Amino acid sequence: MALNIKPLSDRVLIEPIAAETKTASGIYIPDTAKEKPQKGTVVAVGNGTKEHNMTVKIGDSVLYGKYAGTELKLEGKDYLIMREDDILAII
Repeated sequence: MALNIKPLSDRVLIEPIAAETKTASGIYIPDTAKEKPQKGTVVAVGNGTKEHNMTVKIGDSVLYGKYAGTELKLEGKDYLIMREDDILAII
């Protein structure tokens, strides 16, 4: 299902990967102790600007800063919208 959103300029829409609910040793992590995810999948990309050509593309897995972007909810799912400069790496 395609989203009805198109980021402007050098912005990117990311779907964060869900936080871990269990440790490697099998201990369940309560919601209050979960880390904010810093990894996600790019679902929409803006066109860039004259000074900035876009590097990421739809479907890329990326790492971003813990407090980067603005959270939003679309069609019942959580997303982040941020500038491409806030993305640290493509993995």
